[in-house]
Amino acid sequence: MEEELTPERRQARIGTVSGLALMTGATAMAAVGGGHHSVFATILLALLALGMAHAFTVEIQRQAHRRTGRWGRNDLINTVLLASWAVASLTIAALPYLPTPVRILGLLLTFSYTAAAAYFVAERHRAIVTPPRAPSTQTTQPSVSESASV
Repeated sequence: MEEELTPERRQARIGTVSGLALMTGATAMAAVGGGHHSVFATILLALLALGMAHAFTVEIQRQAHRRTGRWGRNDLINTVLLASWAVASLTIAALPYLPTPVRILGLLLTFSYTAAAAYFVAERHRAIVTPPRAPSTQTTQPSVSESASV
Protein backbone atom coordinates (compact mmCIF):
# COMPACT_ATOMS: atom_id res chain seq x y z
CA MET A 1 0.00 0.00 0.00
CA GLU A 2 1.51 3.31 -1.02
CA GLU A 3 1.61 6.35 1.18
CA GLU A 4 -0.25 9.30 -0.28
CA LEU A 5 0.90 12.88 0.10
CA THR A 6 -1.28 14.43 2.76
CA PRO A 7 -0.90 17.62 4.72
CA GLU A 8 1.31 17.31 7.78
CA ARG A 9 -0.80 16.67 10.85
CA ARG A 10 2.01 16.19 13.33
CA GLN A 11 2.98 19.30 15.18
CA ALA A 12 6.49 19.82 16.48
CA ARG A 13 6.32 19.33 20.22
CA ILE A 14 8.92 19.51 22.92
CA GLY A 15 7.16 18.48 26.10
CA THR A 16 6.00 15.04 25.01
CA VAL A 17 9.42 13.56 24.24
CA SER A 18 11.06 15.08 27.28
CA GLY A 19 8.13 14.34 29.58
CA LEU A 20 7.92 10.70 28.53
CA ALA A 21 11.68 10.37 28.97
CA LEU A 22 11.50 11.71 32.53
CA MET A 23 8.41 9.71 33.44
CA THR A 24 9.97 6.49 32.18
CA GLY A 25 13.16 7.10 34.14
CA ALA A 26 11.32 8.16 37.29
CA THR A 27 9.06 5.10 37.18
CA ALA A 28 12.09 2.84 36.77
CA MET A 29 13.78 4.63 39.69
CA ALA A 30 10.68 4.12 41.82
CA ALA A 31 10.69 0.43 40.96
CA VAL A 32 14.36 -0.01 41.84
CA GLY A 33 15.03 2.43 44.66
CA GLY A 34 11.66 3.58 45.94
CA GLY A 35 11.83 1.87 49.30
CA HIS A 36 10.47 -1.46 50.43
CA HIS A 37 7.94 -2.60 47.85
CA SER A 38 6.27 -5.93 47.63
CA VAL A 39 7.33 -8.10 44.70
CA PHE A 40 3.95 -7.43 43.08
CA ALA A 41 4.39 -3.64 43.33
CA THR A 42 7.92 -3.84 41.94
CA ILE A 43 6.77 -5.96 38.99
CA LEU A 44 3.90 -3.55 38.28
CA LEU A 45 6.22 -0.54 38.37
CA ALA A 46 8.67 -2.31 36.07
CA LEU A 47 5.87 -3.15 33.62
CA LEU A 48 4.65 0.45 33.76
CA ALA A 49 8.19 1.64 32.99
CA LEU A 50 8.36 -0.75 30.01
CA GLY A 51 5.02 0.50 28.69
CA MET A 52 6.15 4.09 29.07
CA ALA A 53 9.43 3.25 27.32
CA HIS A 54 7.37 1.97 24.38
CA ALA A 55 5.29 5.18 24.34
CA PHE A 56 8.53 7.16 24.51
CA THR A 57 9.94 5.31 21.49
CA VAL A 58 6.73 5.80 19.50
CA GLU A 59 6.73 9.54 20.32
CA ILE A 60 10.36 9.82 19.20
CA GLN A 61 9.37 8.20 15.89
CA ARG A 62 6.37 10.50 15.48
CA GLN A 63 8.41 13.62 16.16
CA ALA A 64 11.30 12.47 13.97
CA HIS A 65 9.12 11.53 10.99
CA ARG A 66 7.50 14.93 10.59
CA ARG A 67 7.81 16.09 6.97
CA THR A 68 8.87 19.69 7.50
CA GLY A 69 11.88 19.29 5.23
CA ARG A 70 14.36 20.89 7.60
CA TRP A 71 15.91 20.60 11.03
CA GLY A 72 14.01 22.99 13.31
CA ARG A 73 14.35 24.63 16.68
CA ASN A 74 12.11 22.01 18.29
CA ASP A 75 14.35 19.23 17.00
CA LEU A 76 17.39 20.88 18.54
CA ILE A 77 15.60 21.36 21.86
CA ASN A 78 14.42 17.73 21.94
CA THR A 79 17.98 16.54 21.25
CA VAL A 80 19.51 18.81 23.90
CA LEU A 81 16.92 17.75 26.48
CA LEU A 82 17.53 14.05 25.84
CA ALA A 83 21.28 14.65 26.12
CA SER A 84 20.79 16.57 29.38
CA TRP A 85 18.75 13.69 30.85
CA ALA A 86 21.65 11.39 29.94
CA VAL A 87 24.07 13.69 31.78
CA ALA A 88 21.73 13.87 34.79
CA SER A 89 21.49 10.08 34.87
CA LEU A 90 25.25 9.78 34.68
CA THR A 91 25.52 12.20 37.59
CA ILE A 92 23.13 10.05 39.62
CA ALA A 93 25.19 6.97 38.76
CA ALA A 94 28.39 8.70 39.86
CA LEU A 95 27.13 9.73 43.31
CA PRO A 96 28.88 7.48 45.84
CA TYR A 97 26.27 7.53 48.59
CA LEU A 98 23.37 6.05 46.61
CA PRO A 99 22.51 2.35 46.79
CA THR A 100 24.11 0.14 44.14
CA PRO A 101 20.83 -0.73 42.33
CA VAL A 102 20.04 2.98 41.89
CA ARG A 103 23.53 3.65 40.57
CA ILE A 104 23.26 0.75 38.11
CA LEU A 105 19.87 2.03 36.94
CA GLY A 106 21.44 5.48 36.53
CA LEU A 107 23.98 3.96 34.15
CA LEU A 108 21.26 2.10 32.26
CA LEU A 109 19.25 5.31 31.94
CA THR A 110 22.37 7.13 30.74
CA PHE A 111 22.81 4.64 27.92
CA SER A 112 19.08 4.64 27.18
CA TYR A 113 18.80 8.43 26.96
CA THR A 114 21.96 8.61 24.83
CA ALA A 115 20.60 5.93 22.50
CA ALA A 116 17.24 7.76 22.34
CA ALA A 117 18.95 11.02 21.39
CA ALA A 118 21.02 9.27 18.71
CA TYR A 119 17.93 7.46 17.42
CA PHE A 120 15.98 10.72 17.25
CA VAL A 121 18.76 12.48 15.34
CA ALA A 122 19.19 9.57 12.91
CA GLU A 123 15.44 9.23 12.26
CA ARG A 124 15.03 13.00 11.89
CA HIS A 125 17.85 13.20 9.36
CA ARG A 126 16.36 10.26 7.46
CA ALA A 127 12.96 12.00 7.35
CA ILE A 128 14.53 15.24 6.13
CA VAL A 129 16.61 13.58 3.42
CA THR A 130 13.86 11.29 2.14
CA PRO A 131 11.71 13.18 -0.37
CA PRO A 132 7.96 12.92 0.14
CA ARG A 133 6.20 10.51 -2.15
CA ALA A 134 4.05 11.97 -4.88
CA PRO A 135 0.40 10.94 -4.89
CA SER A 136 -0.25 7.97 -7.11
CA THR A 137 -1.97 8.62 -10.41
CA GLN A 138 -3.73 5.27 -10.38
CA THR A 139 -7.41 5.20 -9.66
CA THR A 140 -8.32 3.19 -6.64
CA GLN A 141 -10.43 0.14 -7.29
CA PRO A 142 -13.13 -0.66 -4.77
CA SER A 143 -12.22 -3.53 -2.54
CA VAL A 144 -14.19 -6.74 -2.51
CA SER A 145 -15.99 -5.72 0.68
CA GLU A 146 -17.04 -2.37 -0.82
CA SER A 147 -18.42 -3.84 -4.04
CA ALA A 148 -20.14 -6.86 -2.56
CA SER A 149 -23.79 -6.54 -1.78
CA VAL A 150 -24.96 -7.53 1.63
